[in-house]
Amino acid sequence: MIQQIRQFTDNVNFTRAVIVTVAAVLPVLVLSQFGYFETGFTIAVGAFLTYPADIPSNIVHRAKGLGVATIVVVGCTVAVNLLHPLPWLFYPVITALVFFLSLISVYGQRATMIAFSGLLAIALGTGHIHVGMEIFEYSGLVLAGSLFYTFLSLTFNYLSPHRYTELTVAECLKLTAKYMKLRGDLWNADADRAGIVEKQLHLQVEINTTHENLREVLIRNRSVAGNSNRNRKMLMVFTSLMEILELALSTSFDHSQLHQKFGTHSKVLNTYQTLAYNLGSSLKRVGKSIENRSKYVPKHNLIANLEALEKAIEEYEQLLGREAAAEGVWMLKNMLHYAEKQIEKIKIIERAFSQNITFKELSKSRDKDLDKFLTPENYPLRALRDNLSFSSTIFRHSLRLTITIGLGFVIGALFPLQNVYWILLTIVVIMRPGYGLTKQRSYQRIVGTITGGIIAFAFLSFVHQPVIIGTLTIVCMLLGFTFTAINYRIGATFVTIYVIFLYGLLTPDISQVIQYRIIDTAVGAVLAFVGNYFFWPSWEFMNLPIFIKKSIEANRDYLAEISQYYNQKGTVTTGYRLARKNAFVELGNLMSSYQRMEQEPKSKQKQQQQVYKLAVLNHTLLSSLASLGTYTQSHKTYTASEAFNVVVNTVIRNLDQAITLLNMEVQAQEAMEAQNEELAMRFTELKNIRARELREIHVTDEEEFNLKMEEAHLVIEQLVWLNGLSEKILKATKQLELGK
Repeated sequence: MIQQIRQFTDNVNFTRAVIVTVAAVLPVLVLSQFGYFETGFTIAVGAFLTYPADIPSNIVHRAKGLGVATIVVVGCTVAVNLLHPLPWLFYPVITALVFFLSLISVYGQRATMIAFSGLLAIALGTGHIHVGMEIFEYSGLVLAGSLFYTFLSLTFNYLSPHRYTELTVAECLKLTAKYMKLRGDLWNADADRAGIVEKQLHLQVEINTTHENLREVLIRNRSVAGNSNRNRKMLMVFTSLMEILELALSTSFDHSQLHQKFGTHSKVLNTYQTLAYNLGSSLKRVGKSIENRSKYVPKHNLIANLEALEKAIEEYEQLLGREAAAEGVWMLKNMLHYAEKQIEKIKIIERAFSQNITFKELSKSRDKDLDKFLTPENYPLRALRDNLSFSSTIFRHSLRLTITIGLGFVIGALFPLQNVYWILLTIVVIMRPGYGLTKQRSYQRIVGTITGGIIAFAFLSFVHQPVIIGTLTIVCMLLGFTFTAINYRIGATFVTIYVIFLYGLLTPDISQVIQYRIIDTAVGAVLAFVGNYFFWPSWEFMNLPIFIKKSIEANRDYLAEISQYYNQKGTVTTGYRLARKNAFVELGNLMSSYQRMEQEPKSKQKQQQQVYKLAVLNHTLLSSLASLGTYTQSHKTYTASEAFNVVVNTVIRNLDQAITLLNMEVQAQEAMEAQNEELAMRFTELKNIRARELREIHVTDEEEFNLKMEEAHLVIEQLVWLNGLSEKILKATKQLELGK
């Protein structure tokens, strides 16, 4: 119980909730003592409106974001109050402002949240209109609240600058451990392998998000605040986690075939599975030690697990005899080699958190060209111009939101609703570019509001002491802000409770408050839902060809980098690492798009199975590429043969044709049959070609010749598999008809 409470309170969401609660409650409590409750409440409003723009990052970017949010919030508040007496000017200007704020989401998450703060300021401002000098007094107090929140946030960040990074690394460790646990599950004889692959694909989305957050906070923080030992350590751990994930992905085996081959010798596979589980468990344990701020103490002896696997392989070889067991031993030693590499990476992570690492060790981590792995933070006007078309999802969303808010104004004018701004706030909070998320949040908001209203009304019917109600208001405010980012339904419940408790302190009759809040929330939720369905909806099937194409392109570029490395040798280039990163990211983006489509109406889930098939094929292709890339890096390889390059070029050509189809371009068919015949010949003669090449360069030593032929055999197996996958991707793309 204590452990769960500690985990709940020691996270970014709770910290931000504490900051905004303190920033809102403190002015109210202090100024109320002097009879200035309304002044304190207005300052609290300024803190509330600035809070959404407080995105975890380094202190410089955080300060800039909060500064811009302050300007936007105060500017919108002044504009609403100044223009409200002039309807002929108010509605056109506010409409344009809402559209512009929605459109700046093209600049990324920080811009999106700053725009969200501005939209909240507009919605809230329509319910608190002032005139004359009161406008500037009110706006000044909002400014004070915004600056007070900014001060508190930056102070918290200064006092605990590394906690967000540590918790994000811990989350990355746990997600990677979960991925490896799924890889271990594949070794069960009766495993639902299709189901496990689906779980891996969905998990890839979460892993990608965490990786992107870590790149931002580790690499961008490094460029802004210098490269501290702590930052270097976290960067080294993150790099190791990336390599562990690549290794896990690259260990792609035909599990059914292996179970058939070792069915009567299951001990060796069970031993490997135990090792696989312990690898993931070790990472999870490191993550927990970071969360608990405790020194890491290993639970599993991975070296002993590795030795047990070696012993099991030896027993298998002795049991069958060297010649009969040769093929099986070769397969098992391949698995052993991958396990050794995984343990090597995990030991680096364990050492980072169990003992002091010297600056020299940390300096070994690759710092060169790290900034290239970041998403650029520049804001050209061209990005806005490029999105001023109906082909842009954000443009469609901006139009939908603007029109829906306009409808909210109209309904508020036509019907006797007490707080029209609650309708507008509900629309702003609920409405998202995607139909699925808007539908989900509409449901959660309504359920949370009704639940919170019932709980608050029941409580206030029996409790009337202001001190108790005030204390619970603060507690519910804290929980409301904490849960909004974790579970929106629970968050909406607590937000409703603290709003009603607040009204309960100010007004004697709260039944009408509850009634109007539920009605206004329901109206806003329905408008948001209807707007997303009927006003230029951006159904996900319209965007899927783009995500499929980008995933195929990323895999193609990754293969090209592997081929270049295999041909030229040397060190792994930045281009190689970037291509690998992009392949993982684009696969995650494809799965994220597929997940959004699953939330949409059945009639809009066009060719769902075909899309999922392409996602699985891209995942399998990436796995095979990672396997080939890992092999070429971890083994002494020789000059690539002409046959190798022919096959790689054929795979790239297949992927290029799939991309051409997704671009809706005419497919080039010239010489396809001849190319296929040539490729068939290459696979048939590949070993002979390699043997001839080796003899021609006078490789006479039998052991060296066998070593190079073993390399050729391993690479050929991967090439055959890669070519088959590329052909399946091309075939599946031809069957895709999303745009029709």
